[in-house]
Amino acid sequence: MRADAQKNYDHVLAIARTVVDEQGANASLRDVARRAGVGLGTLYRHFPRREALLEALLRNSFDGLTAKAEALETVDLPAEALISWLRDVVEVAHSPRGVVASMAAAIADEESALHASCVTMRAAGARLLARAQKAGVARADLEGTDLFALVGALAWVHDQPSLAHRADHIFKFIAGAILTSEAQATRDKLTPITSMLGPANRRVNQHRPGH
Repeated sequence: MRADAQKNYDHVLAIARTVVDEQGANASLRDVARRAGVGLGTLYRHFPRREALLEALLRNSFDGLTAKAEALETVDLPAEALISWLRDVVEVAHSPRGVVASMAAAIADEESALHASCVTMRAAGARLLARAQKAGVARADLEGTDLFALVGALAWVHDQPSLAHRADHIFKFIAGAILTSEAQATRDKLTPITSMLGPANRRVNQHRPGH
């Protein structure tokens, strides 16, 4: 891409990030084009579908979640690793609003621009769950699809103004339900998982657009 074209693309993407933060995953592409000062046709040349725009905005976040899951697979605390990763996925899934619905739809649609990154991220989480189950610290009757469904439910709570203040409490409740009783009894005594990761993997926010 030529330098001037790259500059225009970056400008449109920056404006799109602002509009999506305001309006959620169903943000108006017309508003993006208007605020960026470009024609709708120009916007569609860069992003032929709304999903392509979301993919560009969220790719770093999803890649960051996958990278963190891979790093956590080497940590000798499978229960903490799973819950730490789950918390970060929920954070990404409710910002911007409605992202989790797009993620769920993308997993089922191989033609979606978000499909590959979402499937890879879900698989990384499923490996963390399987590892925790093998260690006997997570319920054996869960699978990766269930974990992803819980992410959607927790993200929904965050998105509700009347419930958002209870989101952390609900997360802890769900986390406790995922873990076995033995893991719950010892979890609070364990070293925080972030202290056992390298600086590049401590916060998924470091991978998020705009950070």
